[in-house]
Amino acid sequence: MPFTIGLIREGKTPPDKRVPLTPKKCVEAQATFPGLRVVAQSSPIRSYADQEYRDLGIEVRDDVSECDVLMGVKEVPVDQLIPNKTYLFFSHTVKKQPANRKLLQAVLKKNITLIDYELLTNARGERIVAFGRYAGIVGAYNGLLTYGRKHGLYDLKPAYQCVDMDDMQEEFFKVKKLPPIKMAVTGSGRVAQGALEVLNRMGIRRVSVYDYLYHDFTEPVYTQLGSSDYNRRRDGRVWDTPDFHQNPQEYESAFNLFVPVTDLLIACAYWHPAAPRLFEEADTRMPGFRINTIADVTCDVNGSIPTTKRSSTITDPAFDYNPATGELEPAYSRPENITIMAVDNLPCELPRNASRDFGRQLIDNVLPHLVGDDAEGVIARATIAKGGQLTERYAYLADYVAETTLA
Repeated sequence: MPFTIGLIREGKTPPDKRVPLTPKKCVEAQATFPGLRVVAQSSPIRSYADQEYRDLGIEVRDDVSECDVLMGVKEVPVDQLIPNKTYLFFSHTVKKQPANRKLLQAVLKKNITLIDYELLTNARGERIVAFGRYAGIVGAYNGLLTYGRKHGLYDLKPAYQCVDMDDMQEEFFKVKKLPPIKMAVTGSGRVAQGALEVLNRMGIRRVSVYDYLYHDFTEPVYTQLGSSDYNRRRDGRVWDTPDFHQNPQEYESAFNLFVPVTDLLIACAYWHPAAPRLFEEADTRMPGFRINTIADVTCDVNGSIPTTKRSSTITDPAFDYNPATGELEPAYSRPENITIMAVDNLPCELPRNASRDFGRQLIDNVLPHLVGDDAEGVIARATIAKGGQLTERYAYLADYVAETTLA
């Protein structure tokens, strides 16, 4: 039975240059799954040009309404949704995000089947497709770029101006001008692993948490912090990772240990709103607060990093936090400020690499279930809406999409 996937052009503003499947991944997908055909909707902004698809025999056309499944990356504008179709994209609706309420309402009205990438998981509940690795890669790079600019050490070419990661790596040698600073990377997931890739390729030495805390070095170093390194039970009981994830409210921050020895913080850890923040704004006014640059890769506004009072943009990635006033100021305004990089769509800065990585995950982990019979329920678990109704798993969104809901 023929099965057609249409790669839709991104309609959200600002435009996103990423794509679920690159030209080569389209060819691989068609070779791997007999009967599958991939069509690309023409797009002037995609990081892979229409001609690159045509060169590999992938049809490019303006109308993809006849395709069985339509794949994008970011939220589809309401007026571009085609009724009665199946869509895959990041909808950002399952946490009842106010900005996308009308989108989900339209999905239901137009009888659309909505499958959300963020909800695609394996039997253990682990996500099977994500752009997290490239958020970490670009985030760490931006953190070093910001530190270099703040201290007048070097000027890295912004990641978004690089053709791809190979081009970006040509800039790494400039970081050799770093003094013997200490950098802390929080987290252990995809995002943190991406950040570590960059630091390692830059030749920055990794040290143990103990050595980081208690030894000085003659070269720049970094350490990786897991949840147990900077959180502790309020009642003094021994650390318990499953308990921390189930009862984050029972824990308090122990990050004050790292504040006096850290120059650059690269925050890559997932944060639950019930979990403690790393530090409080009042802490930034204490004499021993040494952190002067923060790359908030996770970018939870008013979240784990209280100085992240807003997100920043790819073209204007940094701003300053003035500890004395608690106010935000333009980046690099004064030396005593904390400079923060908080871009909320980091993978967009290396769209070709991020798209290749994402396509690999789609082919390996998702297409077997999407094109096949979904015996393991991978697609079913990620389906928010079908037949004009919310699916049982996402029935809790009923009040969110109800027309009577107060804005």
